[in-house]
This record gives sequence, C-alpha cells and structure tokens, in this order.
Amino acid sequence: MAVVDANLQFITIDVGAYGKEEPALLPETESNPQPYVFIGDEAFALHTHLLRPYPGRNLTDIRRVFNYRLSRARRMVECAFGVLANKWRVLHTPIQVEPDFTDDIIKACCVLHNFVRKRDGTNFGNSETISLEDIEVHGTGTRSQGIEVRDFFSNYFIGPGAVPFQNSK
Repeated sequence: MAVVDANLQFITIDVGAYGKEEPALLPETESNPQPYVFIGDEAFALHTHLLRPYPGRNLTDIRRVFNYRLSRARRMVECAFGVLANKWRVLHTPIQVEPDFTDDIIKACCVLHNFVRKRDGTNFGNSETISLEDIEVHGTGTRSQGIEVRDFFSNYFIGPGAVPFQNSK
C-alpha cells in the first residue's frame, strides 16, 4: 500500500500488511467517525479499510459520483507507480530474490523515486498509468463493514464533501 502526494511522491509505503488508525470525523461532519481507508480498483475485495468502486453500469447518481471521486483519487497513486516502474525497470519483471530482499528493493526504489522527483522537479511527461490487478489484499475486516464504510463515503460525497464539478462528469 502507498500514500502518494500530488507531485507523485510517496508519502508512506507499506510493502507488507497495513496497520489501522483510529476512526476520525470527515470535514464538515459532527458525528459517525470513519476509518482511514486505502483506495483500490475492482481487483481488490471490499474491506473496512479499503474502498473499491461500485460494480455495474446502471448506477444511481450517488454511486456514480462515488466511483468518479474514487477514480480521481486512485489516478495519482497509479501514475506514481507507473513513473516508478518505468524509472526502475527491475519492477517490470519478476524479481528473483528472497521475499524479504524484494521488500528492500521496492523500498529503495521508492526512496530513489522521491529523490529523483525532488531533484528533477515535477515532470508529468513520464507519467504512465498501470493496472494494480495482480495485487491481493490481506488483513482483517469484513465485507459488510466495508459496505457500510463505502455507503457512508458515497453519501458524504453528495453532501458535505461534494465538489462543484462532480455532477458534470
């Protein structure tokens, strides 16, 4: 899992399993704190701490807006991984070392990626989106709790968390 900023730099990465934070209130809300969540695509299972889009084509407006907002957030992480993989070509093929050493290689690539991004400045010309379909999610949490969290965020995005341009997309 990774958290990426708007300049495609890795803020935090966890090559293993992710941890949990205490639930927090979303901006403009006064009750019902929500867990910190990661964002995934359709390849991921719905989870308390991992949001994925609603499936299907004939979605309600609420679900369509949720999927749009999730897609915009996911795009930054996917672009960062694309730039990372293209810069450090070792990530284009299976790494033939022990799993613990693979973790170290990935961490080193992320550190070098951030160093190069800071040194060279922001250059979106080498950005490429990649698919994260082969990544599996491991951890605790039930699907039903994930549904509740996703539904809360869906309602939040059309209520206090709405942005002016979301309905035109």
